[in-house]
Amino acid sequence: MNSAHDLGGQMGFGPVVPEPDEPVFHGDWEKRVLAINVAAGAMGAWSIDEIRHHRESLPPAQYLSASYYEIWLAALDKVLVKHGFLTSAELLSGKPAPGRREPKRVLKGEEVPAVLRRGFPYEREAKAPARFTVGDKVRTVVMHPQHHTRLPRYARGKQGVIERVTGCHVFPDTGAQGQAETAQWLYTVVFAGPELWGRDGDPTSTVSIEAWESYLEPA
Repeated sequence: MNSAHDLGGQMGFGPVVPEPDEPVFHGDWEKRVLAINVAAGAMGAWSIDEIRHHRESLPPAQYLSASYYEIWLAALDKVLVKHGFLTSAELLSGKPAPGRREPKRVLKGEEVPAVLRRGFPYEREAKAPARFTVGDKVRTVVMHPQHHTRLPRYARGKQGVIERVTGCHVFPDTGAQGQAETAQWLYTVVFAGPELWGRDGDPTSTVSIEAWESYLEPA
């Protein structure tokens, strides 16, 4: 979706300044937010792309002024209410109310290390051959969906070359809408700097992105 999170190629935000010796967490509350997100995700009521959509749909002023884990917490509130695990009244009062939806699975503390080590594989068996191959010239589609997508604005309508065929993977755009899981071929596409940034772009620079098949057309 087009929102404040899609900052690639945007001007006016200044340089990225790394924090020296940055800690993993800046406070104990951040540890708790991460733990709650892991536990809530294990309930299996939504996909990672759906919760990404809720993060990205925060009002721009809130998104740009919030810290990383403040964004995570705000989106988690939204998705828990949407799926019936909490009510807005409970969030305001801080007190539980009867009648909420109960999770089908509760992640136990001793299970967490194994779950995190295992990860969440998203590769799937392809139902059709890949449409493109390495070396093919392609152009990305121009689109402005109202939901999460992995095609950034700066790379829409641009010509590139297939650099790698990375397999068939879960398609994030449908998952973001809470629809049944679908999968598409995924490609690494390389773009020349001037193609993305215009005649002022460094002619020696390139940018590679991961693009699902429906993002691409033959060039």
